Amino acid sequence: MKLTLTVNGTERTCDVHPLARLLDVLRRDLQLPGTKEGCGEGECGACSVFVDGKLVNSCLVPALQVAGRDVQTIEGVAPSTELLDRVQEAFLKHGGAQCGICTPGMILAAKALLAEHPQPTMAEMREGLAGNLCRCTGYTKIFDSVLAAVAKTEAEGQP
Repeated sequence: MKLTLTVNGTERTCDVHPLARLLDVLRRDLQLPGTKEGCGEGECGACSVFVDGKLVNSCLVPALQVAGRDVQTIEGVAPSTELLDRVQEAFLKHGGAQCGICTPGMILAAKALLAEHPQPTMAEMREGLAGNLCRCTGYTKIFDSVLAAVAKTEAEGQP
């Protein structure tokens, strides 16, 4: 079946199996490998993407359900090829990324968290990132990265 959707600001059309998952369409059909598959059951958050601005687990979303909708993947987060998003920059600088499997989903979850709570408490951070599992960092470096992104925003006077 034909599927047309907007991915990272660009309208894309591809032929998909009627039961294809959004995760598979992004990785296989649209050649966007940044979205990772961790568990395939919606438990780990590695496959997180935004659909119409809402964070979702792409392994649980039937691809045809996003027809005509806006999808943002980790590839669409940076403002340009030369400049990282503040959250990406903080993860890189503060060790929030280690093996890389959870990182794309964790960055998108952090962006969703900061959109709702620009200055999150530790409890809000834990709750906001609870749907994303990381086996490498022990979460301390991830929390440090989120707080660094907040500090960068405050220092630059950004919203």
